[in-house]
Amino acid sequence: MTVTMKELGIDRPSAEQKVALALEIWESLGEVRPRGQLTAEQRAELATRDADPGIAMTWQPIRASAEKKP
Repeated sequence: MTVTMKELGIDRPSAEQKVALALEIWESLGEVRPRGQLTAEQRAELATRDADPGIAMTWQPIRASAEKKP
C-alpha cells in the first residue's frame, strides 16, 4: 500500500520545507539508495567529459540554465 502525503500530513508545508524533507528522506536511505542505470549515451558523454575536463561548466551557467526552464 502506498502512503500519500495527505495521509502523512505533509501536504501542507511550503515548497522549501517539502524539498528539505525530501532531501532528509533521501539521505536517510544511506547505502540502500537506489542506483540509477546510465544509458549508453550517458556513458559516452561521461567518457567524453573525463577525456577533456576543460569542457566542464561552472555552477553559474548551469544554475542560470536550470532556472530558465519551466
